[in-house]
Amino acid sequence: MTPEQFRQCGHQAIDWVADYLAQPQRYPVLARVQPGELTDALPARGPEQGEPPECLLADFERLILPAVTHWNHPGFMAFFANSGSAPGILGELLASALNLNGMLWKSSPAVVELEQVTLRWLRQWTRLPEDWFGQIFDTASVGSMHALAAAREAADPNSRAKGTASDLVVYTSEQAHSSIEKGAIAIGIGQERVRKVPVDAEFRLRPDALAEMIDRDVAAGLRPCAVAATVGTTATTSVDPVPAIAEICRARNIWLHVDAAYAGSAAVAEEFRWALAGCEHADSMVTNPHKWMFTPVDCSAFYTSRPDVLRRAFSLVPDYLATAEDPRAVNLMDYGVPLGRRFRALKLWFVMRSYGREGIAGLIREQIRVVQSLAAKIDAHPRFERTAPTPFSTVCFRYQGTDDENRQIQERVNETGEFFISGTKLHGRFTLRLAIGNMATTQTHVDRVWELIQAEAAKLAR
Repeated sequence: MTPEQFRQCGHQAIDWVADYLAQPQRYPVLARVQPGELTDALPARGPEQGEPPECLLADFERLILPAVTHWNHPGFMAFFANSGSAPGILGELLASALNLNGMLWKSSPAVVELEQVTLRWLRQWTRLPEDWFGQIFDTASVGSMHALAAAREAADPNSRAKGTASDLVVYTSEQAHSSIEKGAIAIGIGQERVRKVPVDAEFRLRPDALAEMIDRDVAAGLRPCAVAATVGTTATTSVDPVPAIAEICRARNIWLHVDAAYAGSAAVAEEFRWALAGCEHADSMVTNPHKWMFTPVDCSAFYTSRPDVLRRAFSLVPDYLATAEDPRAVNLMDYGVPLGRRFRALKLWFVMRSYGREGIAGLIREQIRVVQSLAAKIDAHPRFERTAPTPFSTVCFRYQGTDDENRQIQERVNETGEFFISGTKLHGRFTLRLAIGNMATTQTHVDRVWELIQAEAAKLAR
């Protein structure tokens, strides 16, 4: 592709993106293909000769778009809805053009230092401790795995050389994200040594049950390694009582990790900073700007108050990567598994500068307001009930019928192409779940999906 061809195709691509961001609702939210349909539509072998750029753009629209579930759609209300905002998209474009690798400070000072600066800004915006060390991973799953590896190093310094001891134990809520359990599997602790702590009526980890489990394991000769608390659980967005959990960990010298992947961003708005209460006592924490700070996937912020332990767990410098020591030249490869590190901070920098703290806080406030108004309508409806508290922008509720009837409502709403809602199980019952996180989603969209849900429920009642 010549520079002139790139310029022409680039203009076409930017025009397409601008049109898409202006009207994503012209596409159905959910992909309208069957499993394997795209695979079968593409050549079985790659081309021997290059193809003209116009073919690539044409096939993007003809083949790829029908197989896309549109996360950047205002009707996407499943999982944790998010936004790839225009400033973030521009930052991602420039990062791709530069094609940097920030494994060492020397390999790309801009990657390393902008990452440190943007994460310092985020710490300030959410009132996290100023002395915390931060870095950007792709996802909170990877960040949490690194937290558990650091916890293992703190509990058993021999683990780096000899492998994971069989007596280390990790504790987390039965409502915690599966990435905590997967992280324990990945670093060799194993599922049998992951304790699922019971929750209270609001789906929050019970500190009394946690303390009992820890004391029981210690009496049995096991070694507590880490506790993972959650700020914004995946199913209900409940917030574990981090201050009480931190006190238990501090008294027993156990690493405390906080998974704030979803709700950590809420603390950008002053009135929701309560969500991170107690997190200042954590040893590590993750929060995802790509979930609720309108930054394109992937961008997950990992913080630790003990970077020395993290470095001890992972630093391994072969001769070909050795560089001169300088206290201001951070080599991020020393603080985790990845050697390659792309320029994720650039898109975050674009987003933070374009909207500012107050602009982002305003968007978060409005999304919470919209969902709270829906929660009130659900409470007022004689045939629907909420199944969990609604502290943020996600609401769990159900039609007062069977699980199959609630699944039918979900399926029929999703079949319209206007919306994509998800479900979960709470207290053994299937529950509808609606999450708002896309910056284009308005009160009108939420009123419309509630209208469809009621209409489908009415059909069942006939």
